[in-house]
Amino acid sequence: MGDEPPTYEAEPTTLPVADPEDLRDLVPDTVLEGARYGTLTLRAVSLRGDAARYRGEPRRDALLAVRFGTGDSALILIAVATGQRAVPGAHRVARELCEWIAGAVGSNQQRLTEDIHTANRGALSSGLNRLTGRAYGRLRAGATVRGLAPADHTASLRCLLLPAHPACRTRVFFGVGDGGLFRLRDGVWQDLEPEGGERDTVGGPVLGYGGRPPVQRPSHDPNPSREPNPDPAPDPAPAHGPFRFRASVARPGDTLLLCSAGLADPLRGEAALAGRLAERWGTAEPPGLAAFLADAQTGVKGYSDDRTAAAVWEA
Repeated sequence: MGDEPPTYEAEPTTLPVADPEDLRDLVPDTVLEGARYGTLTLRAVSLRGDAARYRGEPRRDALLAVRFGTGDSALILIAVATGQRAVPGAHRVARELCEWIAGAVGSNQQRLTEDIHTANRGALSSGLNRLTGRAYGRLRAGATVRGLAPADHTASLRCLLLPAHPACRTRVFFGVGDGGLFRLRDGVWQDLEPEGGERDTVGGPVLGYGGRPPVQRPSHDPNPSREPNPDPAPDPAPAHGPFRFRASVARPGDTLLLCSAGLADPLRGEAALAGRLAERWGTAEPPGLAAFLADAQTGVKGYSDDRTAAAVWEA
C-alpha cells in the first residue's frame, strides 16, 4: 500500500545472531494463534518487521494468548508487549512483561471472571490497574539489579480479557503505552483507544475511519457498576504513559482488533490499508490462520516495525 513499494523485502533475509550459551533466548520470526469459544473467534499473529528482518534483529514484539479455567467460566487473555527500540534485550523485556501479567491475571481469574460477568467495571479497572502496576514494578526492580535505566528496561503493554461464556459479550481492554484498539462495525473502522487514565467507556469521541461521520460514545453508562476499589493503584510505567482501560459490549458482526504500534500506526495513517483490512476482515466468516497472517503483513511504504495483531470476530 502507498505511492511507492515498501523499502525492505517482504520476506526474511538475515537471522538474528545466536548465543550458543543461551539458545532459549531466540525469538521466532512469526507466531500464530487461534481459538474459538462461544460466539467469539480469535486470530492472533506477531511477526518481525521488515527492517528487523533486513538487519538481522530479533522481534521486539511479544504475543501471549492463554486460557485460565475450564468450560463457561474460562477466561482468555491476549497480551501484547513491545520492547524499547535500539535497546539490547528488548525482546526479553517484552516477553517477561507478558508472562508476568498473565501470571497475575491467572491468579485472579475467578474474581476477574465474576466482575466481567456482572459488569463491575469499577472493580475491573482498579484491579487491573494494580496488577499492571505490579508487573511494571518487577521490571523496574529488575532494571535496578542489572544496573540499567528503568526507562530502557520497559515495554508497552496491551491486553484483552475475553470470557468464554457464550452469553457474556463483555470485552475488556487494559494496558500502558503505544498501540491501538479498533472495532470494525458495519464496514467502518472505529478507533476505541481510551484516553490516558480513562476508567470507563463514558466520555470522549470514538473516531470513525472509512468516510462516515465519527461515532460518538454514549453520554451515560447504561450499566453502572459499584463504587471502584478505593485502594490507590501503583503508577504502572511513567516512561510509557498512564494506565488505559475500556470495557465494552460486543455486537454480533463486530470485529475487535488489538494491535501493537507497528500495525496501529499504518492503520491510522494509510487509508488504503484500513480499507483493505476492512474488506478482508469485515466478513461473517473469520479468516484462517494463514490468510490472517497474509493480511496482517500487507506492506505499507514508510512502516517497517514489528506487527502484532489480535482480532476477535463476533458471531
